[in-house]
Amino acid sequence: MDKTVDELLGQLGGRAFNFCAGPAPIPQAVLEQARDELLNWHNCGASVMEVSHRTKAFIKLAEESEQDLRALLAIPDHYSVLFLQGGARGQFAAVPMNIKGERQSADYINSGYWAQSAIKEAQRYIGVNVAADGKALGFGSMPEQQEWRLDSQAAYVHYTPNETIGGLEFPFVPDTGEVPLVADMSSSILSRSVDIERFGIIYAGAQKNIGPAGLTVAIVRKDLLERTGNICPAVLDYKLQSEKNSMYNTPPTFAWYLAGLVFKWLKDQGGIEAMEIINKRKAEKLYAMIDKTGFYQNNVDSHWRSKMNVPFTLADPSLDDLFLKESEQAGFLQLKGHKAVGGMRASIYNAIPESHVDALIDFMGEFERGHG
Repeated sequence: MDKTVDELLGQLGGRAFNFCAGPAPIPQAVLEQARDELLNWHNCGASVMEVSHRTKAFIKLAEESEQDLRALLAIPDHYSVLFLQGGARGQFAAVPMNIKGERQSADYINSGYWAQSAIKEAQRYIGVNVAADGKALGFGSMPEQQEWRLDSQAAYVHYTPNETIGGLEFPFVPDTGEVPLVADMSSSILSRSVDIERFGIIYAGAQKNIGPAGLTVAIVRKDLLERTGNICPAVLDYKLQSEKNSMYNTPPTFAWYLAGLVFKWLKDQGGIEAMEIINKRKAEKLYAMIDKTGFYQNNVDSHWRSKMNVPFTLADPSLDDLFLKESEQAGFLQLKGHKAVGGMRASIYNAIPESHVDALIDFMGEFERGHG
């Protein structure tokens, strides 16, 4: 970095305006607590990542983190909460292997990059019926549910409530009747209230709103645990992991510890309801800036816009590189859009302070005045 950026980061306490889509920022208070406990966790003379996951201290940590997550999301007792590994891509395989049962196919909703990735992996293990497809709409919106071709005999219905790359978010929870609904909530979990009982399975990679990469949370309705067949590897077996309290194999202990701190931080902020209000306000501000003059554009239908991941383009693409250069010089990180779609993207997860969104809006206004 040049001196100007170094000076700016010094003013920010060394912390940049980080809008990375994932691994994403972690609340500063959580990082500070982890820093203070790093060498001597709970006076045990070692870091949390240096002690056995079988110790009483770590088991207590694991139990508390599950209780806090249950409280935040109001998870009923007839759901298991699992702390796993392998990310969302691991769950793309785990879901069909665990709950296909005797069914021959599952319904998938194709809403963009991550939905397509889930479909591709599921096809290894089960027949896939694409019951709704947003490709013809440019993934800027989706067909309304009455147009979906759902199969009442499907093993489950899978969808991605928020597309991290394309910036499309479902404004409703699909009604799938008696067929279990499965959701990849990697980029939206803990950002808004959800009725857990509408779902058979919710899973999420941690590196957006939960904690660092390496941990994956799965919330599984307990009756579905009985569907697991012999083709499922033990490490991905929901029933086995539930019976072993997510410790069939050595879990990612440090990631689990940090996730537990994030859960407590969220409770201190007022819980999911409070975060939902803040997240809505952050997104509305940023979209208002994008829509203001036409200098910036977002191609997602306003009814389907994500509150977590905000992609945008410049009306003049020749300015893209300059925008990224000047934004980085101003202390903004990771604003370049995913290679699959290009342009820019600001990911505004729970840990992104509203003041950082305000700063980005100010920068975008200054850039437009200078180059518009």
